[in-house]
Amino acid sequence: MADSTVTIVGNLTRDPELRFTAGGKGIASFGVAVNRRWQANGEWQEKVSFFNVTAWDTLGENCAASLTKGMRIIVTGRLEQREYETKEGEKRNVVEIVADEIGPSLRWARAEVERIARDSGGGSSSSGSAAGAGNAAGGRAPDPVYGDEEPF
Repeated sequence: MADSTVTIVGNLTRDPELRFTAGGKGIASFGVAVNRRWQANGEWQEKVSFFNVTAWDTLGENCAASLTKGMRIIVTGRLEQREYETKEGEKRNVVEIVADEIGPSLRWARAEVERIARDSGGGSSSSGSAAGAGNAAGGRAPDPVYGDEEPF
C-alpha cells in the first residue's frame, strides 16, 4: 500500500516542541497554518487550514534549532492517522503530517544553510562545522544515498 504523500506551504503557528524518546531519538511537534485565497463573484474569499506536523530524529532536532513561530516553511511528508485517549477517557482520532523534508519558503525570505557534519554513527553532531565539512576520508562515513558526493 502506498503512502499518502503531501506537500504544504504555510506559517508556523507555534515554536517546535522538541522531546526525546526513551531510546534518545528526538521528535519535534509544531503546527502549520495554510492560507488559501480566491476570488468569487468579485469578492475575495479566504480560508485557513491548520495541520499538526511531527519531525523525527535529526530532522526534528534541526527544526527545533532553526524554526520559530511565524516562519513560512515547506513541509513534505506522509499523512498518518492515530488514535489516543483523553484524560476523561474519550477516544479521539487525529490525522497529522509526519515530515520527510522541511525547509524555509524562499518566496519572500532569504535563508543561510549551515551544513551539519555527521559522525560515523549516523547521528547528529552539534559540534560540526559549516558547509563544506570534510569528506569520507576526513572521518565521516559516506552518505548511503550520495556516497562521497556532496548533496549540495
